[in-house]
Amino acid sequence: MLRLPPLIALSCFEVAARTKSFAKAAQELNVTPAAISHQIKALEEYLGVALFVRHHRQVSLTPAACTALPELHEGFQILGRAVDHIRSYGEERLIVTVCSEPLFATKWIVPRLHRFYAICPAAEVRLQASLNTVDRARDSIFSVADLKRAGIDVSVRLGYGNYADVKPQRLIGLELVPMCAPELATSVTGLDTLRRLQLLCDNTVTRFDESCGWKEWFKQQSSEIGALRERRFGNGLLALEAAVNGQGVLLGSRDLHQAELSAGKLELVSDSPLTCEQAYYVVSAGLDQERSITRQFREWLLDEANNPA
Repeated sequence: MLRLPPLIALSCFEVAARTKSFAKAAQELNVTPAAISHQIKALEEYLGVALFVRHHRQVSLTPAACTALPELHEGFQILGRAVDHIRSYGEERLIVTVCSEPLFATKWIVPRLHRFYAICPAAEVRLQASLNTVDRARDSIFSVADLKRAGIDVSVRLGYGNYADVKPQRLIGLELVPMCAPELATSVTGLDTLRRLQLLCDNTVTRFDESCGWKEWFKQQSSEIGALRERRFGNGLLALEAAVNGQGVLLGSRDLHQAELSAGKLELVSDSPLTCEQAYYVVSAGLDQERSITRQFREWLLDEANNPA
């Protein structure tokens, strides 16, 4: 085998060369600048060549360092991936990290999780909620690299399902219908009265390339739109809470608000849905590379969508 210098010295060099700063390297590696300087000096003595030119408050790379940096950077990335592969067979093999937008995570995944644990009791689902799972544009820049960088095994994305290197699988479509608290529903006698009420908006579904909000719903009813009293919320959970508390009429999904509808906390004021181009899609970092627990959870999501309880 080749006789290599200490890995810690190579790591210090790679970060210092990439950032062109001993201070930034120290911050990234959580050590002192003096420790970085010591490791670099030891590496230079080991190799018999200067790697940095020291200036008053900065450093620059020598030709030898410039030549070595790209392959060394790639080497550390390969090492990182190898360690991830090893770890996947270790004690965390039954941990699956899942991410979706807040409303879907809370109202669709969480109420069903007990059924996943029933078929895989040793699993640990680490569920995250983030609006970063919403693809605003038709041509999304989301990729496998984004999943891996975030440490996500399975993502449920709300959007158009157009990805360069990810094979999406459709879970449920996005159909929106007007709903509100029972005490408010009694005042809705038609489109005219509905138009005059406070209308609640979930910004999550109003900022796509093709919006799907109240204006689109009224237009679909062949109704004059006019001025609407819209109150906007940053995510679906906030808009839902406002609707349950009688603060207005929400354009919401029956699939995601089924619990509130069944419990009588919300009532539909129209059976006419706005069918949106967007849908919820499940994606993972490569169907041919995913771990067994990842595949199990992805397939369970699809089963739940195809066979609703």
